[in-house]
Parts: sequence; structure tokens; C-alpha cells
Amino acid sequence: MDKEALKKIIVETLEGKKGKSKFYLKDFYAMAPDEKPRDVKNLVNQMVGEGILEYWSSGSTTLIGLKGAGKQAHAEDED
Repeated sequence: MDKEALKKIIVETLEGKKGKSKFYLKDFYAMAPDEKPRDVKNLVNQMVGEGILEYWSSGSTTLIGLKGAGKQAHAEDED
């Protein structure tokens, strides 16, 4: 699968998840089961660099979500 098609699948899958806005990297592997984990990780990193996705860290855990989505993003905008 080409990168653009995979990006579209990732974004559509994340937008379709109700009540959840942040995901572990392993969740992205499940979105592209035919791809190698390293390729998916590189694509996720690329999407973060492009501003499509963003990292969120609790200090001990790093999660990934759509940029500007979720309660945390809205709380940070109000500061």
C-alpha cells in the first residue's frame, strides 16, 4: 500500500473512534496489518512532522493522536 493511502486510512480510523483521541503506537500497527511495524512507525513520525498527528506524553507513556483533537488539546488552547 502506498504512503498516501495509508495516511488516509490512519486519519479516517482516528476520526471514527468516538470517545478516544490518543492511541499507542501498537494501535497504528493494527490499522495497517500488512505493513512492517518499522514502516508504520516511520510513517507516523512523518505524519507528526507534517502536523497531521501529534505526540502526547504523561511522563511515562507516549500516545499519538490527531493534532488538535481531544480534551487535552482544548484545555491547552484556553491557557
